Amino acid sequence: MGPPPFAAVLVDFDGVLNLWDPDGMSALDRARGLPEGTLAGAAFEDGLLEAAVTGRLTDEEWRAQVAVALTATCGSADRARALVGEWSALSGRIDAELLDLLGALRVRVPVVLVSNATTRLESYLAAKGLADAFDAVFNTSRFGIAKPDPRVFAEAARLVGVPVERCLFVDDTRANVSAATEAGLTGHHYRGAAELRALVGPLLG
Repeated sequence: MGPPPFAAVLVDFDGVLNLWDPDGMSALDRARGLPEGTLAGAAFEDGLLEAAVTGRLTDEEWRAQVAVALTATCGSADRARALVGEWSALSGRIDAELLDLLGALRVRVPVVLVSNATTRLESYLAAKGLADAFDAVFNTSRFGIAKPDPRVFAEAARLVGVPVERCLFVDDTRANVSAATEAGLTGHHYRGAAELRALVGPLLG
């Protein structure tokens, strides 16, 4: 029997293992009579989000700035902070099927979580019971670089001592998958646990 096809699996978090209600933020907008997309537009404004996921802003600072951006639209600073507070309390759903698959993979190869995340990621993982679910965690806000920067993939692979060309990278964002492929990894555009299970079958076998 030859070596396994991959020596490490690098996997994204939000949109892959952690699934958010697609209507969650819009529902908060509607409850306040705001146009749908108001909260998301403020929270995910490119420059502000990039500062949060590269660690130039802490999670708390990012959310505070989102509240400031929403103040005029909400009618007062208090209403804006209340909206951000309710958004911050939302929680995703962990895909149990994928979590089980990743656990099975860890018997054979290291599994690294690679997430464009804020400084809240570690506490969120702990709250979800996932603090020990990975062999390593690459939280971009702790390293100052974010996907699709190719340095992310090299640094994440280095955490478990595996060359990038021996890594499988799994993400639901095509641009990140393309960047990983260009960096020498095997990229997989995630569309469900069943498809990934078929891809990694030789590892499980």
